Amino acid sequence: MAAPIDNSLTWSSVFTVTPKGNRILPGDKILLPPSALEQLLSASTIATRSNNQSLNTQFDPFNPYSVAAARAQQSQWQDNEKQLPHPLTFRLINQKNGNVVHAGILEFSAKEGEVVLSSFLLEVLGIEDPPQKSESNTKDSEPTDLTEPIDLTDDDPIDMIGDSPVPNGKSELHQITIHAKQLPKGTYVRLRPLEAGYNPDDWKSLLERHMRDNFTTLTNGEILSVSGSESEEFRFLIDKFEPKGDGICVVDTDLEVDIEALNEEQARETLKQIMAKARKASGTGEGSSVGGSMDIWDAVQGQIMDEDYVDYELPSWDKSGALQIVLDAEDDLDLFVSPLSAHQRRHPRNDEHVWGDMGNDSEKSISIQSSNVELEEAESLFITVHSRTSSTSSRGLTKFSLRVKSVPKIADLQNPVSIDKDAEMHNPDEEQCNNCLQWVPKRSMMLHENFCRRNNILCPHCSKVFNKNSEEWKEHWHCEHDLSHGNTRASKAKHDEVAHTPINCLSCSYPAKNLRDLALHRTSLADGARTTECHKCSKIVRLRDMETHLKHHDLQNSSKSKPAICRNVNCGRTLEGVGKNGEIGAANRMGQGSGNELGVCSICYGPLYVNMYDPENKAMRRRVERRYVSQLVTGCGKAWCMNTGWCKTAKSKIKKPPPMTTKDASPIVKPLLDSLWNMEAAIYFCIDEGSQKRRKTAEMLSAEGLYELEWCIASLEGGGGGLDNARTWLANWAPNIGGGGGGAWKSA
Repeated sequence: MAAPIDNSLTWSSVFTVTPKGNRILPGDKILLPPSALEQLLSASTIATRSNNQSLNTQFDPFNPYSVAAARAQQSQWQDNEKQLPHPLTFRLINQKNGNVVHAGILEFSAKEGEVVLSSFLLEVLGIEDPPQKSESNTKDSEPTDLTEPIDLTDDDPIDMIGDSPVPNGKSELHQITIHAKQLPKGTYVRLRPLEAGYNPDDWKSLLERHMRDNFTTLTNGEILSVSGSESEEFRFLIDKFEPKGDGICVVDTDLEVDIEALNEEQARETLKQIMAKARKASGTGEGSSVGGSMDIWDAVQGQIMDEDYVDYELPSWDKSGALQIVLDAEDDLDLFVSPLSAHQRRHPRNDEHVWGDMGNDSEKSISIQSSNVELEEAESLFITVHSRTSSTSSRGLTKFSLRVKSVPKIADLQNPVSIDKDAEMHNPDEEQCNNCLQWVPKRSMMLHENFCRRNNILCPHCSKVFNKNSEEWKEHWHCEHDLSHGNTRASKAKHDEVAHTPINCLSCSYPAKNLRDLALHRTSLADGARTTECHKCSKIVRLRDMETHLKHHDLQNSSKSKPAICRNVNCGRTLEGVGKNGEIGAANRMGQGSGNELGVCSICYGPLYVNMYDPENKAMRRRVERRYVSQLVTGCGKAWCMNTGWCKTAKSKIKKPPPMTTKDASPIVKPLLDSLWNMEAAIYFCIDEGSQKRRKTAEMLSAEGLYELEWCIASLEGGGGGLDNARTWLANWAPNIGGGGGGAWKSA
């Protein structure tokens, strides 16, 4: 029987500390040069062979069994020679001040003779991070090669670092001694917070994750800094651990974490601060509410200070139905929700939540379907209200109302149908003001327009009307990257912070595109048992099921029928509506109606609608005729109109048309009226600017030859506008002309 492999390892060397550069090392990790790995393997090989040498004493070259055994043993040696202890741990010593710390290896990719240390190790060893090398002055910026002699005849004075002279004025070089030292597996560690008042919701879970993700070792007496949400940082003294010694290994071991106050005075102060916050929970004090448990349908009232969180917990609900969580507030607050499960133990924060609403409206709403994977193992739901401080304003104390209701059917979660202004009923003696788009009696139109043009202004992007001198108009904004808009500087600053500010993950330096991306990253794990959000349908899916889930999307896309679009050739809408997740028939949820006898969208149909009995559609024919004649004789009056064949306003931008009367227009309109009930024939109504732009963009997309026009129109409607969003929607939800799923976007 072969003797067990001896993993004892004796190795040490001196290295020069170099800058981290653009790479941020986590926790106690170091980078060593490739030659260090070769030396470690060599040291491990010598130890292994010496322990196995005794097995060769009985070798007989004339015995075939002995020869076979020797070959097997030689093969074992070769395997053993390549083995190193796992994990590799080291003892680092700064000879200059005597500071000692243990560390784990990340990679063998440093330059020869150099070691790269994490910020944590630099702080513990008392070493300032060396400055970056300057490309403009290589002579003065490059560290001295300690293996070469130094010319002492130079006129520059010299300083001594240890036993190595370095020209004065150059960056001081720090040298440390590194020993290979295998540490025992830790079973217990006691941490003491350095300040009073720390009250995170789950310290042990936070510390366990921080050590698992960042540390290989712990050293007795060192200070452990743990980053929480926002700018929180918790500092703990490593006071005691088992087994006793200078350090322990925290990889592949069950480590019990115990947290105790540094002393009795600190414990009393912490309790005092917690109780002070609890006394403000009634909502009548000067601070934020303390939160707590809540019930279905039972709304809770509270208040929150700037830059604070109020956490609630929903312990039970009807899991066969959907949930809708609604937050009403005096001002703009954020709403976050995360399930309490084996994989998610923390209260949600703006950079770590499963569901969130960080829009600019005072009312926030989150809907969660019963089929959501995150709810399968949820013990309860954490619901958090957050107030952020804008760079331009401070609210102080904001009151809010939070309620949760159970919705039996998905359809009940849909928003009520909203009627567009153009779709409202109007009396025959009313006409629309070109400035504010309101319908007023014809007899008072002149007075209305005179007053309206002096005092009101219409935003050309969102068609909202503002008083010219109002603060809302002065601060009104539209985002250049998406469809968001608002009326205050605070809302603009918040939108830019949430949607367009890159941010790195504190745990692993993942470069998130924005806060939403960071929150998704921090609630997703690499193993298949964890869940993540499908980038196509936003559903939460187990990672091990993601491939099958995406194939299901592709199969659905390939069998989809193209959506019906509005017959109006100037309109960029579908008949039944589409959603951002590819659903067709979302018209009611989008406030758009669900089709009509003319085959046009509800927005185009709105001005023609009259609540009267018209079985032969004679009245409808007359209304369509009047609309066409009005367009030809007087025009729509919209500066953006491109209905050049059927609108005087559009024609006048190209060439001034000759005057036309109703008598002249009637025979021109007659062929359109004769084909009015032919669903294949086109209709030529003037339309709003946004819909007209979407139609032109859809035609441009369709001309690229990958997707039919109907899908291109649907993509701009469901994707929220914008060429990039439309292409993403098409790739996720539309079958291409070749008959397959969307797949990745390719230019024509």
